[in-house]
Amino acid sequence: MTLATVGSDLRPSTRVVPVKGYDARGIVWFTNYESRKGQELAGNPFAALQFHWVELERVVRIEGRVEKVSAEESDAYFASRPLDSRIGAWASPQSQVIPSRTVLVTNAAKYGAQFMLNPPRPPHWGGYRLVPDQWQFWQGRKSRLHDRLRYTQAGGGWLRERLAP
Repeated sequence: MTLATVGSDLRPSTRVVPVKGYDARGIVWFTNYESRKGQELAGNPFAALQFHWVELERVVRIEGRVEKVSAEESDAYFASRPLDSRIGAWASPQSQVIPSRTVLVTNAAKYGAQFMLNPPRPPHWGGYRLVPDQWQFWQGRKSRLHDRLRYTQAGGGWLRERLAP
């Protein structure tokens, strides 16, 4: 999915992140809390997600408040990751400028030797959940008279509106 956040400079930023879970509470992904997206969410805990299926001419957009998942949920997911990915969470100062790839390789070797087969979850790494308050569904049509439906949380339910394309 594409994740959009806004920094303190009010500039939007997008990146693709893998969905790692979803339920009635929202949509979950995991990352470095000190990354650009983590810093932006710390300052502005709202985001937008987008799923785009070109072949089907469909888009789903979701907006809402973002919260960190529990430490237990982050620990469980971290433990399920491949060893190289767990070492990588320690080795990469995500979004920071580094002088060369050697920094990553050296850090990976250092943390691999330190933790061996059981790296714990770094304190700067974990999950986020977007709690939706708006969904928008778009279906393309050759006529360009596309279908757009928006659902906005209203009280205890959802308000459904049709939007012009």
